[in-house]
Amino acid sequence: MALELESIFDEFTRRDWEREPVEGTVRLAIVGVGGFARNRAIPAIAESEYCEPTLLVTGSPDQRRLLAQTFDIGRVITYDAFLAGAHTEAYDAVYVATPNALHGRYAAAAADLGTGKHVICEKPLETTPDRVQTIIDACDDAGVTLMTAYRLQIEPAVRRTRELVSAGVIGDIVQVHAGFSHPLVAATGPDTWRFDPELAGGGALVDLGIYPLNTTRFVLGRDPTGVYATTASSTDSVSIGVDEHVTFQLEFPTDATASCTASFGAHANSWLELTGSDGLLSVRSPFGGVVPQEMVVESGEVRVEHTGPPVDEVREEFDYFGYCVLTGATPEPDGADGLIDTRVIEAAYESASTGCRVDLE
Repeated sequence: MALELESIFDEFTRRDWEREPVEGTVRLAIVGVGGFARNRAIPAIAESEYCEPTLLVTGSPDQRRLLAQTFDIGRVITYDAFLAGAHTEAYDAVYVATPNALHGRYAAAAADLGTGKHVICEKPLETTPDRVQTIIDACDDAGVTLMTAYRLQIEPAVRRTRELVSAGVIGDIVQVHAGFSHPLVAATGPDTWRFDPELAGGGALVDLGIYPLNTTRFVLGRDPTGVYATTASSTDSVSIGVDEHVTFQLEFPTDATASCTASFGAHANSWLELTGSDGLLSVRSPFGGVVPQEMVVESGEVRVEHTGPPVDEVREEFDYFGYCVLTGATPEPDGADGLIDTRVIEAAYESASTGCRVDLE
C-alpha cells in the first residue's frame, strides 16, 4: 500500500488532463474586474501557457486607464459596448466575473456574438437552475465551450484526492466532513453585492458552501440524492440580507454522507476530510484560495504525510480552459456540473425554510 501511495504522489503536480501537445493561446476578454479578477484572475491569465488577456470590460470609467496601464491590455470597454459587439475581433473567449445574477446576461451574449465566443464563468453559473439552463442552451446552440470556474477541480491536491478515492486506498467512503469560513462581514461591511440576495442568489451557502459541495461531488464521482440544511444570520448590530452561516448534509447513493458548513462570520478556515471503511484522507486548507498541498492519508496501518510543491490553482484553471478550447475537449466542470450545484443549493434553501429533508432527482 505504501508503494501505491508513493506512485500517486509521484509528480504530484502532473497535469493528467494534458494528453497531447498543443500550440497557440486563447485570447480572453475579462468581463467584470472586481477584486478577485484584478488580484488573482488577470495575473494568472497573463502568466498562463494557453490563455492571454486581450480585453477588459468594466462599468467604471475611472478604472479604464488605470486597468489598461496596470495590466498592459490595450482595449478596455464598457458593458454596453461589449453587449453591442465592440472589438469582437480582439478575443476568442470570455471570462465572466460579474456578480452572480449578471452571469447569464454576459455569458449568453458572448455565445451569441458573431461566430460565438467560448465561455468560462465564475461559480455559481447563475442564481437559479432555469437561468443556468439559459447559459447552457446558448452555448450549446452556438457550439462553443462552456466551463464553470471550479478551479479546485484542476488543483493538484484535490485531483490526487480523487485518484486515491477511486483507487480504493481508504476503502468505501463513509463520511465526508468539509467546511469553509471567512469573516466577510467584518472585512467588507454590509454594502457588498455578496449580501444582496437579488445579485448573489444567496449568502454563505452560495459564496462559500459551493466549494465543499462541488469538491465533495468531484472527489466522490457521485451526485447527492438528498439534502438537509439549516441557515442562520448574525444577531449583532451588523445585519445582512442573506444567510451568514449554513450547515448542510448530503446523502449519496453509495450510502456515504457529507456534513458541510460555511460562514461569512467565522474565523478564516477550511478543511476536507474523508473517512472510509479502511482509512482516512485529509487535505489542509483546500478552499482558502492558496492550497498548502499538505495531505495526510491513513490506510490500514500505513500513514503517509505528503506536501507537494506550491501551485497557482487559478493559472491551472485557465490553462485547463485554454487547453480544452484549443483541443476541442469538453471541460469536466462544464455547464451540467454547474447546473447540478445550483439545483442542490436551491434544494438546501428549501430544506432550511421547511425544516425538512429534500429529495434530489
